[in-house]
Amino acid sequence: MNEKNHHDEHQNHEHSHEHNHDDHDHSGHHEMMIEDFKRRFFISLIVTIPILILSPMIQEWINLSIEFTGDSYILFALATFIYFYGGWPFLTGLKDELKEKKPGMMTLIAMAISVAYLYSTATVLGLEGSDFFWELATLIDIMLLGHWIEMRSVMSASNALDKLAELMPNTAHLFKDGDVVDVDISKLKSNDKILIKPGEKVPADGIIVKGNSYINESMLTGESKPVEKVKGDKLIGGSVNGDGSLEVEVKNIGEDSYLSKVIDMVKRAQESKSKTQHLADKAAFWLTIVALTVGFTTLIVWYIISGDFTFAIARMATVMVITCPHALGLATPLVVATSTAQSAKNGLLIRNRTQFENSRKIDTLVFDKTGTLTKGEFGVNFIEVFDDKYDKEKVIQLAATLENNSEHPIATGIMDKLKEMKLDILEMDNFQAIKGKGVEGTIDNKDIMVVSPGYLNENNIEVPKELPSKGVSTDVFLLVDNKLVAAIGLSDKIREESYNAIKRLKDEGIKTWMLTGDNEKTAKQVSEELGLDGYFAEVLPDEKQEKIKELQSEGRFVAMTGDGVNDAPALAQADVGIAVGSGTDVAAETADIILVNSNPEDVVSLIDFGKATYRKMIQNLIWATGYNVFAIPLAAGVLYGIGIVVSPAVGAVLMSLSTIIVSINAKLLKVE
Repeated sequence: MNEKNHHDEHQNHEHSHEHNHDDHDHSGHHEMMIEDFKRRFFISLIVTIPILILSPMIQEWINLSIEFTGDSYILFALATFIYFYGGWPFLTGLKDELKEKKPGMMTLIAMAISVAYLYSTATVLGLEGSDFFWELATLIDIMLLGHWIEMRSVMSASNALDKLAELMPNTAHLFKDGDVVDVDISKLKSNDKILIKPGEKVPADGIIVKGNSYINESMLTGESKPVEKVKGDKLIGGSVNGDGSLEVEVKNIGEDSYLSKVIDMVKRAQESKSKTQHLADKAAFWLTIVALTVGFTTLIVWYIISGDFTFAIARMATVMVITCPHALGLATPLVVATSTAQSAKNGLLIRNRTQFENSRKIDTLVFDKTGTLTKGEFGVNFIEVFDDKYDKEKVIQLAATLENNSEHPIATGIMDKLKEMKLDILEMDNFQAIKGKGVEGTIDNKDIMVVSPGYLNENNIEVPKELPSKGVSTDVFLLVDNKLVAAIGLSDKIREESYNAIKRLKDEGIKTWMLTGDNEKTAKQVSEELGLDGYFAEVLPDEKQEKIKELQSEGRFVAMTGDGVNDAPALAQADVGIAVGSGTDVAAETADIILVNSNPEDVVSLIDFGKATYRKMIQNLIWATGYNVFAIPLAAGVLYGIGIVVSPAVGAVLMSLSTIIVSINAKLLKVE
């Protein structure tokens, strides 16, 4: 295993946004990292046992004396192994942190183990004083354990951009010399003619030259209903063809395609997301400064007072080793492990820990509409009957009988309603589709039609004005023998949970906005019904990212919740990106947190949970470092005059105590 990558990888997994793009088996690599820390931990643990047995201080405690010629050299050899083998990730980490001018956890650990090692080595080679080899070993063990726990609990980040590329099919049906041949998508050139069969994914951006069909672009544009495309219309690669066959002339391929542009935006946003340091690193940074300052001050002061350099060095080493608390290495990883496990039970998958820690700061939440606040599928929202010979049941029965053969989302919505009302389909003859206008058939010797408003206009049938929809839903009309009998309105339904989620967010003083590719009328209606603070409608994906930036430029801490490719750039841009589980993989890949149950209320629990986790981390850091307030001055020999000097042994006891407190406290994390 390549040692050098340790820390880089550690950093990568902390800021899972700096994806290593050449690294396709990123998650595999991550597994190796976890395995590596685990292996180092167990091997170091085994080597620690003889070190403890051979340490003079431990022997004093358990009143046992094992001495033989060269015992100190064996101790030295074992400790050297642990220092280099177990300590390697921290030593390389030190180098990287200093290179980035951000000393943190790695710096503190590396410094403490190096001081312990060098000082102890000096004692073996003849410097007076007792060695810290056992401290060195236990410190390395605990830090390796902490890192291993943490990496295991934080899901390994895999690569967003691979997922985006997977949206594209691998092959296309190319017209070549009068035949249709299957070619690899990379072989397509501009102006090639291709065939797209029903239900297939569109392999490249292009223009329809023959045929028409409904195209589902929802995961690309967020438009909730499939769009009818006819000759001359543009198609986007990655969208899904409905039930028509299409001949298409390829236009943008490779770099210029719409999807590549989205991929690019995601890449850029991920790179620009700042590398925030998380809590433990900040604490470690200050401890490093304290340790160095107090350490050197101790050395100088004692040297001046006593003139005894070995004594001064011993005091300095004690200070430096004591300052790096074992507990600090576990203070946050244990909270993280507990909180990631609990979050997972509550349907939150945390992919980026720093962003999860930051979720407590969220003051503005932006929701995608389709599939997040709404269900993302058509449902019947009203049935208006104009002819008293018919009731709602009969109307749905007639409409569903006609729509039974269609794949259209409206048909699906009507069929769902039929099932919900527990009705059956009727007998029908002479079925035919009226191009782009609806369907028609004969039931009980009557001519029945289900048509769009366009058909009514063309045939001078009065369209009823007073429909409940006000332009929000898609309305279809039922005609019996050319007479208008009823109107059925269908629309994307608001999720039940959305109402409560928005209310709870408002109670916490968080502003709520909605971003949608859908039309102004629909957006306005959903926004008013939920009582949002505002909305942006008819927004294209690249504009979504801009809108997030606009909100951020007003100094807000913005979280974005979405579920489609069209949300990916915005999710990457937001301070905290939250993907909804039912959405596309790409959205999930660019998000920091994934809501498994697609329930907007989970966003509220996420924020509360982030706050609770943060509180626990702060408590733990206080416990972990609090004992330093007493230990450091005593180790430095402040009370030397009255005969009190903390021997490294007492320091060790204090250290174990804070470690235990921290572990118990982490386990107590729960969300109210």
